[in-house]
Amino acid sequence: MLRTLFSPRVMGLHILTIGVVIAFIFLGRWQLGVFQDSGKPQATTDPEPVSVTTLAQVGAHMQAPAVGRRVTAEGVYDAGRQLLVADRPPDVDAPGGNVSRGEGYWVLTPLQLDDGTLMPVVRGWVAGADDPATVVPAGRATVQGRLRPAQGTDSVQRRPEGVPAGQVQTVSTGELINLWAGQKVRNGYVVAQPPSGSLTQVRVAPPIVGGELTWRNLAYAANWWIFAGFAVFMWFHFVRDAVRTDRDRGRSPEMVLEG
Repeated sequence: MLRTLFSPRVMGLHILTIGVVIAFIFLGRWQLGVFQDSGKPQATTDPEPVSVTTLAQVGAHMQAPAVGRRVTAEGVYDAGRQLLVADRPPDVDAPGGNVSRGEGYWVLTPLQLDDGTLMPVVRGWVAGADDPATVVPAGRATVQGRLRPAQGTDSVQRRPEGVPAGQVQTVSTGELINLWAGQKVRNGYVVAQPPSGSLTQVRVAPPIVGGELTWRNLAYAANWWIFAGFAVFMWFHFVRDAVRTDRDRGRSPEMVLEG
């Protein structure tokens, strides 16, 4: 038996089977990696900016494809309703809906559009509430930036003592409707890019969408591993037949007759 297993003919079969099995296993792992990567969030191409009125409505939830989109808005800033969003670093809320907390303030100013509605705009970031950069520019303004959904009032740990007048801790559409009573407020807010005046830019990422799992690649991975198993199955049968053949040839005629 050992002579058969280590004969040149069968050794070639061993080497061929090992090479085929290794190749099929790696091909299966490659297809599995493609399947796993397909489910990861992917950055989309950044579409051209559109008017904010097409994506941010009054009294309607913002659709997922609108989040992070570049938008434009024209109107006049309402300086009398400006607010500071307290405890904010110069970046937008963290993934998962939780609000990042840090030192400083977002400068939140409503932009009154031509139809009379208010669009909340984060014009930039300042380190202190008395920073002169918070002064609202006069006259008509054209704003470019990225659209963000309204923040939940429970998404940040609030100060036990509250915040001073003129400050809030979230950019919540519901809260802004109460603070800006008598005005129609569009849902969400715009992070201005570039910032207004000498304010620091608030960083916000382009739109991200969840990847779509490509189940076809998972099936390909399974197929390659099945092929590897089939190669082992065929190797076993070829080796078994070779051993039986050599054993039969090695038997003497007398042994054959006695059998």
